[in-house]
Amino acid sequence: MLAADPEAQGQFQAALHSATVFMPGRERTKTNCVKLIQEMRMPLQELGRRCVAAGTFPRANSYGMLTRTELIAFLDDPAPLTPLLEQREELYNQYLELQEPFLFVANPGHVDDYPCRDSIPIVTVTEGEVLQGVGGCPGIARGIARVVTSSHGPTALAPGDILVAPITDPSWTPLFVPAAGVVVDVGAPLSHAIIVSRELGIPCVVSATDATKRIPDGALIEVDGSTGIVTIIELPA
Repeated sequence: MLAADPEAQGQFQAALHSATVFMPGRERTKTNCVKLIQEMRMPLQELGRRCVAAGTFPRANSYGMLTRTELIAFLDDPAPLTPLLEQREELYNQYLELQEPFLFVANPGHVDDYPCRDSIPIVTVTEGEVLQGVGGCPGIARGIARVVTSSHGPTALAPGDILVAPITDPSWTPLFVPAAGVVVDVGAPLSHAIIVSRELGIPCVVSATDATKRIPDGALIEVDGSTGIVTIIELPA
C-alpha cells in the first residue's frame, strides 16, 4: 500500500519501531507501580491487623475506607472514626449486591436505580450457541471450560482447559500457563488477558459479556481468537 510513497514508508517504519520501544516500557511502568503499591500495602495491612485486634477496624483492610485526612486523624485518635468505618463497610456491602450498567461513554445513572445482581435473569447457553466477543490473540482452541472467579486457585485448571474468567490482572497470570485458550467477560485490546495470551500464543476472546455466568463449568467449548467467537460444543451431563 505504501510502495509508491517513500515518505509514508519511513513514517510507518518509525511508528513500528516506536511500538517495539514503548509497549514494553508501558508494561514495565505498570510492573513498577504494582511493586510500589505492594510496599505501601504491607505496612497498611499490619496497621489494619493491629486495629482489628484493638477493636477499631471491622476488617484488616478497612483503611481503604478512610480518606487521607481521615487516616491521619485516625492514627491520632481512632475511636471517633470507628462508627463511620462501620457505616461505610455496610454501604459498600450493599453496593456489591447491585449490578452497575456496562458502558463506555454514557451517563451511568443513579446508584439507587441499579438492580440487584440476584434479580437479573441469566440464560444459560445451549449446545451450538455462540457468544460474540472481541478477538485478542488469533488461533482456535477447543477444550473444557473452567469457570474461575478468583485468581487464588492456581490448580483450578488442567492442561488443555479453557480459562473462563470475569476479568484478569497480573495475579491471574499463573492460570494462563496450562490453559489452551482464554475467555473473559470484559476486556480491551490492551487488557491484561490479551497481553498475556499473546505472550503465550494462546487464543483469547475478551468482552464476552456474562460468559462466566452463561457458560457452565465443564462445558466443551471452542474459542476463536481471530473472530472473537466462542462456540458451545457440548454441555456437561
